[in-house]
Amino acid sequence: MEFSTIITFVVYLIGMLFIGLLAYRLTSNLKDYVLGGRRLNGSVAALSAGASDMSSWLLLGLPGAMYVGGMGEIWIAVGLAIGAYLNWQFLASRLRTYTFIAKDSITLPEFLENRFHDRSKLLRMISALVILIFFAFYTSSGLVAGALLFEASFGMTYTQALWIGALVIISYTFLGGFLAVSWTDFFQGILMFLALIIVPAVAISSLGGWSETVDAVGAVDPAYLDAFQGATFIGVVSLLAWGLGYFGQPHIITRFMAVKSLKEIPKARAVGMTWMILSLFGAIYTGFVGIAYFSTAGPNAAPLAEGAHETVFIMFTQVLFNPWVAGFLLAAILSAIMSTIDSQLLVSSSALAEDVYKGYLRKNASEKELVWVGRIGVVVIALIAILLAYHPESSVLDLVGYAWAGFGAAFGPVLLLALFWKRMTRNGALAGMIVGGATVIIWAELDNILSLFGVSKEAIDQMVILGLYEIIPGFILAGLASIIFSVIDEEPSKEIQEEFERAKSEVE
Repeated sequence: MEFSTIITFVVYLIGMLFIGLLAYRLTSNLKDYVLGGRRLNGSVAALSAGASDMSSWLLLGLPGAMYVGGMGEIWIAVGLAIGAYLNWQFLASRLRTYTFIAKDSITLPEFLENRFHDRSKLLRMISALVILIFFAFYTSSGLVAGALLFEASFGMTYTQALWIGALVIISYTFLGGFLAVSWTDFFQGILMFLALIIVPAVAISSLGGWSETVDAVGAVDPAYLDAFQGATFIGVVSLLAWGLGYFGQPHIITRFMAVKSLKEIPKARAVGMTWMILSLFGAIYTGFVGIAYFSTAGPNAAPLAEGAHETVFIMFTQVLFNPWVAGFLLAAILSAIMSTIDSQLLVSSSALAEDVYKGYLRKNASEKELVWVGRIGVVVIALIAILLAYHPESSVLDLVGYAWAGFGAAFGPVLLLALFWKRMTRNGALAGMIVGGATVIIWAELDNILSLFGVSKEAIDQMVILGLYEIIPGFILAGLASIIFSVIDEEPSKEIQEEFERAKSEVE
């Protein structure tokens, strides 16, 4: 690794810590720490939401999937773009309004409790547990990605790389909370965007242009050029279904809650969707060009090592750019990783501070006390994620896919119905969360469960339906459970229905 690359990389890390220190001075209470005092402008909200959403899979997982499967993997990007747009269009304004009307709720579990006037606190506790369980896996996937980056770029051992990346992220999230996370995500989003435009453009140019690149990929295998080659109905639907996950991702929808006014939402949607679509194209082209560049006939004349397909972006930074630019591009990968982990740590710590500590242990806790509980929570949750990441057995995309499905199924149908259906009840929300989360866990392990009951491996392999992405059955069953349990329950109180109508009228 060139010294100049290391210098560029270190300067970036110092800059992120500086932002954390600056935000520390502006964080005086839990609302500041968790939601930044609800004062984000549209552009910052959009880019921080996009950066925390896309995570390491945008620069590692998606290019890696394209490198292995060619254009047949493009459906995941199509599904995500549609889902993100619908999320901004239908969820953002209603959630921003309703969380304020529902006693100025600052976390998702608190909103669900206040939305349904749940005095039992069951909704708050179960939703907080869902957040902590699935974010443990989600955060560990990001730490795995960070460790792979440091390991491949700086020649460190996996363990050393894991701890160095984790310490930087913990530091600025611990200090500055939501403002530090949002501001760093804003800059990280810009850095990711530039990297995803520059890398494929330079790679395509090095191959002689777009036509030459397509020809080179076709020469490796014509199947790489066909989006439907080898595609099955279940496969395409599963990739498109990633878009369903957007409605239930706590680290994304908290940005909607933090926007300073409804007038900022249209601007945020435009900025966010432009950033996302162009970034997705950049990631797709990076993996696609990698097929030609790293084939035995390409300029590099050496395919990536088996199992190393998720390093295609990293390899491009090393073979195409001078050390100074390479440092900038490696920082972009770290940006993608950090921008998601910091948001996940913050949402998890807020669930501990606001929904568990204040909700159950110390109802009269001071604001300063709650901020420090949140900060300690960041450290504790990060340590658990580090332990889970110590022996990575799955790809970044697989780990992200599991957590994404868990949140999408547990919270997505519940939130949509809570915001758009006046008749929904507390029991309906509880049933939806439990059924959605449980279905994802069971479906992901269904082949193992069936084998325990004596079903042969051959028979399991022939069950095409098991290839369906677990978010689909989880989302459908959660929605049905929410509706059925709400319908058989008593109608919501007059006060709950009046709050619903007030939120609806303010948005309209």
